[in-house]
Amino acid sequence: MTVVLLILSVITGVFLGKHFGKKEKLAKNLLVLSAGFLITICLNEVFPQVYTSKAAGNLGIFVIAGVLLQMVLEALTKGFEHGHFHHHSENNILPMALMVGLFIHAFIEGIPLANDNQQLSPYLWGIVFHNLPISFILGAFLFNRKNESKASPYPSLLIVALFALASPMGMLLGNYFNPDLQPYFLAIVGGIFLHISSVIIFESNKNHNIDWVKIGLVILGVSLALVMHLFHSHP
Repeated sequence: MTVVLLILSVITGVFLGKHFGKKEKLAKNLLVLSAGFLITICLNEVFPQVYTSKAAGNLGIFVIAGVLLQMVLEALTKGFEHGHFHHHSENNILPMALMVGLFIHAFIEGIPLANDNQQLSPYLWGIVFHNLPISFILGAFLFNRKNESKASPYPSLLIVALFALASPMGMLLGNYFNPDLQPYFLAIVGGIFLHISSVIIFESNKNHNIDWVKIGLVILGVSLALVMHLFHSHP
């Protein structure tokens, strides 16, 4: 079920991006909604598991490492994960660099799932909600390019396939790690989640005006995550 959800979240997002990718506002709204959900999952689910573990005193540096790692990955993806994509500057993103950056990002997120003892856990749903808007933008970028009709679709399909399989592959590798390392991987992913969601939520609006739609979407994302937090068992 976990693998199916991970793959479906990518395929669904890419499909929507391919057919509705020109609606940039829709992509941004999906990102903001997912950011509210993701930061709540991070603070209510991921960090409590990290800081109640036996190694809690040493894990802050791994959270910071996750933040720094995501900053490095964004040098490859050009901020793709939080919506810094514009059709007029598509040539600034190299498909190979994009593929590598997104693959590493999703692969690392999948590792903690190997030792996630809960079916349909909030952490899993955090990844699913996070995948949808990224995949939406990915689909818009890959399948709505000006030169798409002249180019072979196979490189685009390869990027989608690798992104869809990255988290399941990370989960597979996680089975070979000592379960005692789980808090360390969660700390790194927590840093990644925190960086991405905070950039989406707190980046400045144009002219510093209050964007009530954005605030409402963040509140909706937070509310969905809180409902999930309240109605699942905490080990």
